[in-house]
Amino acid sequence: MLRRLHRDERGALTLETVLIIAAIALPVLIVIVKYGWPAIRNYFDRGLESLEQSTDEATR
Repeated sequence: MLRRLHRDERGALTLETVLIIAAIALPVLIVIVKYGWPAIRNYFDRGLESLEQSTDEATR
């Protein structure tokens, strides 16, 4: 029974695929969070400020 279980490779391809995707995605996410996040945050902050100004001008 243990030999049959040891030879069973179902799910191995799925696991390998998930590990490859994680090995690619994790460094990309780290770079985005470390270097890109301030730029993304500034972009949205400017957009919110613009929206607030437009709302203030429309309500006057």
